[in-house]
Amino acid sequence: MKKATFAGGCFWCMVKPFDQWEGIESVVSGYMGGHVENPTYEDVKKGNSGHLEAVQIQFDSSIFTYDQLLEIFWQQIDPTDDGGQFQDRGDSYKTAIFTHSDEQLEKAINSKRLLAESGRFSKPIITPIRPAQTFYVAQDYHQDYYKKEPENYAEDRALSGRDEFIQENWEK
Repeated sequence: MKKATFAGGCFWCMVKPFDQWEGIESVVSGYMGGHVENPTYEDVKKGNSGHLEAVQIQFDSSIFTYDQLLEIFWQQIDPTDDGGQFQDRGDSYKTAIFTHSDEQLEKAINSKRLLAESGRFSKPIITPIRPAQTFYVAQDYHQDYYKKEPENYAEDRALSGRDEFIQENWEK
């Protein structure tokens, strides 16, 4: 099993797109990138912990590749937005690719370059690529939120503007 970690704004919306594929062992909501040890949701949401809401994925790379994970990641976010994602604003909702190896770093840099060169977006691709740090698992009620609270999840996602962005920018 290998590990991949992505920050794409609200972690509730980042679990389901990865969770549905063969070869994906788990998708866990949590926090990465900051300076506060063992942060709570409230610490991260305040925006002064340095952490981003993130998902950490355990995957079997012989079945589902890191390149495929990158492709899914890019298609869930606005890679040109440096203020958060969709309705979720602030530092804790910014995007990032956290790499766990030199191979992941190389692949992430290449995928970002290809996206920038594609002309899909008129603004620069600003999503940073950062070395992975300690991943702090979010509280239980955040895990698999789309399964535990399907109505609340659907309502929050509908209000976010994420689906409209995806449809407009990725489903052409």
